[in-house]
Amino acid sequence: MKYFDLLRMSASNLLRRKLRTVLTVLGVIIGTASIVVMVSLGLGLRKSSLAQIEEYGGLTTINVNNYSWYNSNSGSDDEEPKRIDDAVVEEIAGIPHVELASPILNISVIAKQGAYEGWFQIQGMNQKALQMMDIDIAEGELPPADGSLQLFYGNQVITSFYNSRTNESYWDTMEAPDVDLMNDPVFVIFDTDAYYQAGGTDPNGQTILPPKKYIVPTCGIMAGDLQTYKENCNSVFADIDALKVQLKKVFKNKVIPGQPTTKSGKPYKDLYYEEVYVRVDSMEHVQEVQQTIQDMGFNANSNAEWMEQTQSQMGMIQMVLGGIGAVSLFVAAIGIANTMMMSIYERTKEIGIIKVLGCDLRNIRTMFLLEAGFIGFFGGLVGLILSEGISIIINSVVNKASGGYYEQLSYIPLWLILVSLIFAVLVGMVAGFFPALRAMKLSPLAAIRNE
Repeated sequence: MKYFDLLRMSASNLLRRKLRTVLTVLGVIIGTASIVVMVSLGLGLRKSSLAQIEEYGGLTTINVNNYSWYNSNSGSDDEEPKRIDDAVVEEIAGIPHVELASPILNISVIAKQGAYEGWFQIQGMNQKALQMMDIDIAEGELPPADGSLQLFYGNQVITSFYNSRTNESYWDTMEAPDVDLMNDPVFVIFDTDAYYQAGGTDPNGQTILPPKKYIVPTCGIMAGDLQTYKENCNSVFADIDALKVQLKKVFKNKVIPGQPTTKSGKPYKDLYYEEVYVRVDSMEHVQEVQQTIQDMGFNANSNAEWMEQTQSQMGMIQMVLGGIGAVSLFVAAIGIANTMMMSIYERTKEIGIIKVLGCDLRNIRTMFLLEAGFIGFFGGLVGLILSEGISIIINSVVNKASGGYYEQLSYIPLWLILVSLIFAVLVGMVAGFFPALRAMKLSPLAAIRNE
């Protein structure tokens, strides 16, 4: 018997009992939709978690710091404090699989514009690091490398400003301060101690004068509104070389705030750093590089541990959700087996005639397996369409309920669609395997005499 004839006979046999076939297919539809939706929820949670990790620090970045030693003025008699300088940064950059190692020079400043005053921290980084951070820019550009000090603001930095006349801030009124960082001049005060102590007297009895204000141009602003939370939304960046020049100019022969001093209280010739921004070539090498840096005696933090823990948790959730959906598909498989067994009982005489006419036993088995496969295929296909609709509804409802925090809680990739359809067909054929064997073993004479 030709394969096309087997397909035609299988389809016509299913159409004989339309209601029973539809009910059996309905079971597969519900089972397939259940398992796909459940697995998609696990995939969506995992994808959302990884996206959040990527937004808040990235998957291949390491933050190196040495806070415990940084502010120490001196070590013991036999040991100098272990601080981060340019030599240490070069050593870190030479570690295998490290693409970039940029020092971060932090300085706290006060900014003024009109009646508004704000406090924030400027982060000086090198040009390559600023470029590799993939910051979305709304206006302007990243800090230039022409030697001039220009600031790049995060999209939420203006919430740091408050009205100095009314003492009201954004968090009091929930209204954006009347501050235009891009178009109006911003006066920056680097010597914050002198600003707060102005008018008082120093240990020598001299009156402390107000510090000088510097107009620092704005080169750009990060994309996003005041409700857009992402990495660097509250950061202010500058070119590290330009920032060094400016600080040495402002604090000539004085200690730069945050910098360590000698035992006599004098500043060091070179500047030291609190942090180093490290970029690794791939996620697989993050922990290896992190351990190497820790062996050097520095603190090294990354999202690798968090990601590993998140993946483990998401894997367990996915298994549980998939197991719940699989129960429905198992019930559907029982329904397919029952339908095929009933079909054999009803068609016993027909099977006997086919055998007497010389039909190959394998053709009989194939015919029943095809019928079961048809049920699995159409049930799986409609189940996938149903699961796509349910996924759209879930994402819409959750997105509105979370205020946009979860954009895609249910995620159905192409591979899940293909695997689910193949799995539904296999479940149908496995469920029909034993009924097909029973049909093969029927005695032709006994089947013909059956009423």
